[in-house]
Amino acid sequence: METAGASFSTGHADMIHDCQLDYYGKLLATCSSDRYIKIFEVNDGAPPTHVADIAGHDGPVFEVSWAHPKFGKVLASCSYDRSVIIWKEDGAGTWTKVHVSKLHDLSVNSISWAPYEYGLMLAAASSDGHVSIIAHNESRGWTEQKFEAHNIGVNAVSWGPAVAPASLVNSSMPVGAPLKCFVTGGSDKLVKVWTFSETDDTWTAETLAGHGDWVRDVAWAPNIGLPSNTIASCCQDGRVIIWSKSDKSSAWAKQELHSFGGPVWRLSWSVTGNILAVCSGDNKVSMWKEGLDDKWSCISTLAQGEGVTAPVDPSAST
Repeated sequence: METAGASFSTGHADMIHDCQLDYYGKLLATCSSDRYIKIFEVNDGAPPTHVADIAGHDGPVFEVSWAHPKFGKVLASCSYDRSVIIWKEDGAGTWTKVHVSKLHDLSVNSISWAPYEYGLMLAAASSDGHVSIIAHNESRGWTEQKFEAHNIGVNAVSWGPAVAPASLVNSSMPVGAPLKCFVTGGSDKLVKVWTFSETDDTWTAETLAGHGDWVRDVAWAPNIGLPSNTIASCCQDGRVIIWSKSDKSSAWAKQELHSFGGPVWRLSWSVTGNILAVCSGDNKVSMWKEGLDDKWSCISTLAQGEGVTAPVDPSAST
């Protein structure tokens, strides 16, 4: 079975590094080495409509990320110019800077908004080996915190959900948000899970080893109250690993999803956390789902210039 894929010209003058839909799937943000961010309205049955250009960075823009809509139309961007910029739309289509962070000494490679339950809070990962936490509240305004996360560089960051595991199936669990946590991937071949201590105001790490080269991306799966936490990580060595943990006392279990035979660049979970999209160096995006036997299988793939096909084995062309 094949479904036609759709593409459109963004108007960027150089390589596109990232594209992200907002919470409602109505706005699309793209960013590029041309230093621009572009905003598009997504239309049913028609190509997206370009509505805004955003300029403010002095180097390639690597990632964009939408905040939860309870904070308005807020977009974050990070760049090779070592900065993170928070943008807000004024209601008339004009995007303005509301905060610029210049904590880092090298390229900022990845950004991720925390769940809205924690307020307006952003994590940023940099090639200087540090992660910064940028937050805003009404009484203190914007605050920034930076700490060393990996010995070399940090390539990716992703927040954990603000839903306690097993809360859907165990109504007797105590009410309250779980600990703030996020995951990072580094050039030191490591994945690290960070947990915040409200008492000490510090972040502590649990290290997950399993990759043989730079970890290119990490993605913490959404959790709707199911009994475990799940993290996916991908690597320059072509491997994608699924890490799972059932409760606070257990160790993270490691399962290799697939070895793609070349670099794997990006990962993205479905909103329900049961389907993983993998972007690999062969210009393909494949979709993976876990079966009842706890094994992952490819359910569809999208190749450049082709339609979506299912099922397919992406190793067939490697």
